[in-house]
Parts: sequence; C-alpha cells; structure tokens
Amino acid sequence: METISSYLPLLAFMLAIGAFAGVIAGLLGVGGGIVLVPAFFYLFSSLGYGGDQVMQLCLGTSLATIVVTSIRSLHSHHKKGAVDWDILKIWSIFISVGAIIGGFTASELRSDVLQAIFGGLGILVGLYLGFGRQSWQIAEQMPTGILRSILASILGFLSVLMGIGGGSLGVPLMSLHNVAIHRAVATAAGFGLAISVPSLPGFMMVDIAQTVRPPFTIGAINLPAFFIIIAMTLITTPYGAKLAHALDPKPLKRVFAVFLIIVAMNMLRKAVGF
Repeated sequence: METISSYLPLLAFMLAIGAFAGVIAGLLGVGGGIVLVPAFFYLFSSLGYGGDQVMQLCLGTSLATIVVTSIRSLHSHHKKGAVDWDILKIWSIFISVGAIIGGFTASELRSDVLQAIFGGLGILVGLYLGFGRQSWQIAEQMPTGILRSILASILGFLSVLMGIGGGSLGVPLMSLHNVAIHRAVATAAGFGLAISVPSLPGFMMVDIAQTVRPPFTIGAINLPAFFIIIAMTLITTPYGAKLAHALDPKPLKRVFAVFLIIVAMNMLRKAVGF
C-alpha cells in the first residue's frame, strides 16, 4: 500500500527541477521546456514510471506548464510594449496547425523515436545558443505567403515533439530574419501559447498503463508535477532575471549550451540503444 512518504522523492525532485528551470529561464531567456523534458525523463524513468511511454509523459507535462508560463510571460512583455503582435497573430495560426498535428503524432510515436528527435534538435539548439551571433541574418524581414505557413507549421510541429515552447526555435528564426532580439523573445512567448494549448488534447488521449502511471495523471499529463513546476518557476524566474542584470550572460549561455548538448547527446545515445 502506497503512503504519503512514498511520494516524497517525487516531490523533492520536482521542487528542484522547477527551481532550476525558473532560474535558467530568467537568467538566459530560454524556455523551461528545454530543461523540463530531460529532467522529467530521468526522474520518471528512475522512479519506474512511464515505461515505453515515458517521453509522452515528459512532453505532455512540460507543454501543460508552458500554457501558464507563456500567458504570464506574454503579459509581462506586452506591458513593456515588446511584443510584435503583427508577427504573433499571423504566425500563431499556422504554428497551431503544426502543434495539433504534433500532439497527435507524439501520442503515437515510440518513446525512443521521441528521444532521438529531442536529442538531435537539442544538440542544434545548444550549438546555436552557445555559438550563435545576433548579427547573423538570412533575410531582412520575416517570410510571408506559403513559406511562412510552412515554416510556422514546422516550428509548431517540432516544438511539440520536443515538449518546448516558442523560445528555443522561434527566437533563432526571428533573429535570423532581422527581428530585434528583445522583440523576438517577447513574441516567442506568444508562440509558446500557440504551441502548447492546441497540442494538449493529443496528450490527454494517451493511455498509459496504470502500473507505470504516476499518481494523479490525466493521459500523459502528471498533475502534481504540473502544479509544483508552475509554483517553483513563478518563484525563481524573477531571481534568474535579477542575476541576468548582475552577471555577463554570454559565458553563462555557453556553459548552459555545453550542458544542454551533453544532455541531448545522452538522450540520443539512449534512443539508439548504446
């Protein structure tokens, strides 16, 4: 018979993960999902939860937290006048289409395939975070027409398969198309909402066996993890933001980039069976 004490390791891990994700988000401006998904993976796996569907559990829970954090972040950026609503309104339509497809696709894919996707794309995000330059540009303005619809749909689709919001892929995309970095970060907060909300129905339909399902889980969304992560990120993100003003973010971004690449490579290694 399970007791309250049997849930204490899960609670302790979640508190630490949420605190770390909040600090990193405030300090480096990257979305919490890029931290939460691998953290959830090692946590749920080590505690014996998820089984062959552990990645669906990680992605679904991460995206659920992004709903709340994106609303809060978008509101904060809007008050500062930093959100480019013209980009957000048009791109969100196609991002949502990609996210819907991504949600139902992720619910059907094997966990090792999702691990490989996260590992491969995580390495690319880490390389850009560590070595990318704000001066890099491939165009003077954001794509329009059919190219916009394709890129936005791909952004939404891949973000869902990684369990992340709009920052990790959206900010580089906008920066490469001559959008100022502060506007890119602010607008990407809205991308996170367009990614997370439409994708959740797909994850809520995932049927995880009761023997490997964490307590209080709906589909592939673990409610205790959701509430604990939200509570901790709301507390620690402002501290990360304060540190960002007190410290030089460039070396810190490179350190985190190395950390992310190592985590992504390990996820990729597990996916291919090494």
